[in-house]
Amino acid sequence: MVDIHKSANIGTNLKIDAFSSIHKNVTIGNNCWIGSNVTIYPGARIGSNCQIFPGAVISAIPQDLKFKGEETITIIGDNSIIRECVTINRGTSYSNKTIIGSNCFLMAYSHVAHDCIIKDNVIIANGVAIAGHVEIDNNAIIGGLSAIQQFAKIGKFSMVSGGSLVRKDVPPYIKVAKEPLRFIGINKIGLERNNFNKKQIATISSMCRILFQEGNNISKAIEIIENNTKNCTEKKEIINFIKNSKTGIIKGFY
Repeated sequence: MVDIHKSANIGTNLKIDAFSSIHKNVTIGNNCWIGSNVTIYPGARIGSNCQIFPGAVISAIPQDLKFKGEETITIIGDNSIIRECVTINRGTSYSNKTIIGSNCFLMAYSHVAHDCIIKDNVIIANGVAIAGHVEIDNNAIIGGLSAIQQFAKIGKFSMVSGGSLVRKDVPPYIKVAKEPLRFIGINKIGLERNNFNKKQIATISSMCRILFQEGNNISKAIEIIENNTKNCTEKKEIINFIKNSKTGIIKGFY
């Protein structure tokens, strides 16, 4: 038995297994598979070619005492995989939406809270707990059993080690581990897999050395990078990320 509300907007070539429930005000794209015992609550906007495994709960109301029942949504892009017992809460009046991008992979028992923005090609491993208002940029990888504090930002192509406690922002292109969380190197393998060339990787490595390994404070490191590094996309990404950080960035390796 499958319970689909008559007002739900369901695409073509959809396979929904037994005992799943799809509520009103839900949109699901084409060619999706919804496993058994999945609950999709009002406000879900799910793209095409998605797979949602048994026990997942999508677009439940936020775990936020300030939530007053306002109509908000959860957006999941195309080609994303949501594994067993993942929970994704919809937004609050803060932004009205929680966003999961396209081509994302959320592994079993991970949790994405209200008003988060998870961009494209992000991998979130088993048991990761993501608090409200977190932003994770494209192609980041979050190791299993990590916990990410409210309003934290994680940069693109970064990698967070399993079991990490993320209390500060994590700039793009780097790997972080240890407690307290700190820089342990650039994400070289991840960059190579995503077609960064040797010159780009060397530039990133040089900037991170100035930021995290030479004992400079952040203001001094930014000044050195701005004055001594040729303009490029990677320089702009790192500088803008740090300048826009509200909670501060993770520690260096010195």
